[in-house]
Amino acid sequence: MNNANLHAANRAKNDEFYTELSEIEKELKNYSDKFKDKVVFCNCDDPFESNFVKYFLMHFNGLGLKELYATGYKISSIVNAEYQVGIENIPYSLCVTSTKEYLKGDQIDLDFNGAKELVEKEGDRIRTKLLGDEKYVAGDFRSEESIEILKKSDIIVTNPPFSLFREYIAQLMEYKKKFLIIGNKNA
Repeated sequence: MNNANLHAANRAKNDEFYTELSEIEKELKNYSDKFKDKVVFCNCDDPFESNFVKYFLMHFNGLGLKELYATGYKISSIVNAEYQVGIENIPYSLCVTSTKEYLKGDQIDLDFNGAKELVEKEGDRIRTKLLGDEKYVAGDFRSEESIEILKKSDIIVTNPPFSLFREYIAQLMEYKKKFLIIGNKNA
């Protein structure tokens, strides 16, 4: 993406830049020893469509994750497809503590389809409605409910909103969180 596109996105507050799974895999393989027994939080990702979430689901056991959380303010088309027209669309958080029930044969970790199946089929067991608060919409990384998950997390991994980058980093520093952010060089 060139500078003109980034500046236009910043002016338009268009922060929906999805990171490709191949890019995530290429970068995160350098940190695989850092995730053992950790709680990972992807706090700027649609929990049901994010490539970061898919990566962690696909490597949950190999990395030795304790838990995976994800939140985002975007309303997932996967989750909301279950509902009839006219019912309010609500963002959700995701909490995964195991992927073992979706492993087949001698698999150690899920493949892409297994990760997708887990997210689509587990329903209420792994998701919670996000309500937001007086100041922030549901799923916003600055909302009280997202901050509560942040507090119990060990490592934050995401591609944060470009227009809120400084505020995002300031929050991570305030709560003394380890983080791995994949984003554009200009941020």
